[in-house]
Amino acid sequence: MITVVGWDGQEFSARAVDKLREATLVVGPDAVLGQLRLSAPTAADGALLEVLDDHLEHGEGPAVVVAEGDPGFFGVVRTLRAHGLKPEVVPAISLITRAFARAGLNWEDALVVAPSGPGQIDRVVNACRAHPKVALLVAPGVGPGEIARELAPTTPRALIVCEDLGGPDERVTHSRMGEATTRPWKDPDVVLVLDPLHQPKEPGWLAGAQPGPAEWALPFEGALPPEVRAFILAKLGPRLGDLVWDVGAGEGEIAVECARMGAAVVAVERAEESCARLRANVLRHGVKVALTRGQAPPALEPLPDPDAVYVGGGGPDVVVACAARGPRALVCSLRKVEQVTAVLERLREHGYRGEGTQILASRLTLDPDGSHRLTASDPVFVVHATPAHTA
Repeated sequence: MITVVGWDGQEFSARAVDKLREATLVVGPDAVLGQLRLSAPTAADGALLEVLDDHLEHGEGPAVVVAEGDPGFFGVVRTLRAHGLKPEVVPAISLITRAFARAGLNWEDALVVAPSGPGQIDRVVNACRAHPKVALLVAPGVGPGEIARELAPTTPRALIVCEDLGGPDERVTHSRMGEATTRPWKDPDVVLVLDPLHQPKEPGWLAGAQPGPAEWALPFEGALPPEVRAFILAKLGPRLGDLVWDVGAGEGEIAVECARMGAAVVAVERAEESCARLRANVLRHGVKVALTRGQAPPALEPLPDPDAVYVGGGGPDVVVACAARGPRALVCSLRKVEQVTAVLERLREHGYRGEGTQILASRLTLDPDGSHRLTASDPVFVVHATPAHTA
């Protein structure tokens, strides 16, 4: 019999105390076990599954696994069940609940991210770029300093750093991003990443990430017909945790649509008039888009690596510069069929497998006499590509 007991720094419940008294083995983090007065043999949780398998094999009585907070929330319960064990669970208050309580904030509209290591920092940062309220369960290599360093300077955020929650050295610090990168932190548990300019909307029915948009291909007055935009979005696949570049963004049709789907977006545009209309579209639709004004390819150099790229202008050299950054999807629109072959060849040279599609949309229009007729738009050629090794 295995019982998982959550501990939040407070007194154990009567049920948890009974389980600990009955235990013939208690497994948990050294820092936690060191604060408990236990009579049963203990073991560190570095080799949790091996220790439990050996204990169960020898039939040595009930075992207890002590975990911080609610062990069913990004905790050890998932690990045990994946191993074929079905533990009884006695939860405590989760670190996330405690962090928002200490900050005096509601959190039904927050995203909660729990990276398993430094390799996931990009997805965490992209979620912080796209969402106004994110709670980060700190992991090695993904803490307040790393998050602040990646977000600056394009994404201003306020940080609330929670250290030793529930413990004797509990500290909750409101920090600017510059301070977070230089200040020495003492084992932070949770970082709340907040957009100080965000205006909360009416309460919703869903906690965390909100439902996706009700429709794609909004009625913009831009250069791309909505039918083409819908196809481009399908090939880009923007999602929460992704960073999308919209290069040669124009009025931001693709940028806005990707942001509505939860992705972090950087729009690159050189024309001031287009930038002004792009800003207006972003405000009108209430999304977050970082705007970089400049000419690609040079304007792309300081940007963080993208997961997906749409190229709306700039020619083969811009497409090559984007491919060099290794996105999982690269899509570009072209007005002349002669351009398609050149772009496909350049993509192939840089390790991408691409396809081309011509999209010609015809719409029903109403004549003054009440009859309908089809009006065709100009054809658009869309090249969409993925790395050859994943095709």
